[in-house]
Amino acid sequence: MGVAIRAADEGDRELVVRLLDEAFQGDPVSGWVFPGEEYRRATHHRLMAAFTGIVLDEGWIDVTEDGSACALWLSVPAAEHESEQDAADEGPAQLRAAVDPGNERVELIARLTAEIHPAGRAHEYLWMIGVAPERQGEGIGSALVQHVLDRCDREGLPAYLEASSARSRALYERLGFQLTGRPLDLPNGPQMWPMWREPRG
Repeated sequence: MGVAIRAADEGDRELVVRLLDEAFQGDPVSGWVFPGEEYRRATHHRLMAAFTGIVLDEGWIDVTEDGSACALWLSVPAAEHESEQDAADEGPAQLRAAVDPGNERVELIARLTAEIHPAGRAHEYLWMIGVAPERQGEGIGSALVQHVLDRCDREGLPAYLEASSARSRALYERLGFQLTGRPLDLPNGPQMWPMWREPRG
C-alpha cells in the first residue's frame, strides 16, 4: 500500500494529539487509566498532549500526508547514564502532576512500562501509533510502522513496543514482532504485551 509519510513538526502538534486521543478512546489500557467514558473524554487528551510533547522533543513523529495517522518513535541508546536514569525515575511523577494529579494510574502505567522496557541494546521504540477511527483497518498503521522497520533492517537495529490490545498485538506479530518476556498484567486491569523485533536481512 502506497502511503505518503512525512516527519511531523511543531505545527502538527494539535493534529497528533487529536489523532491519538480519538484512536485510543476505546483502547483497553486507556480505559483502565481513565475509567468512565465521560472522564476519559474530558481528560485523556492531556496525556496524549504530554506524550506528543515528549516525543517532539526527544524523538520523532511520522504522520501521513493526509493527516489520517501518526506514529511516535524514540531512539533508545545501548545504555543510559546514571543521570538519565535518575531523570527517568522522576518522569512518571512529573507526568501525573502535569496531566491528572489525582490519578495515580497515570504515574503507575509509566513506571510499569519503564520497568519492562528491555535494556542493553540500542533499538527504536514505537511509543504509540494512532489512526483516525474511520480509517482503521485500511493498512495505514502497518505502512507507517513498516516505514521505520525498513530502516531498522538496513541499519541492523531491533525495534520494541508494548501492544495495548489483542488487535494491535496481532498487527505487530504480522510485522515481525514477538512477545518478549511475560505480558504485563495491569492491577485490576487489562494486559499489555512487550514485543521485540530483530532486524531482518
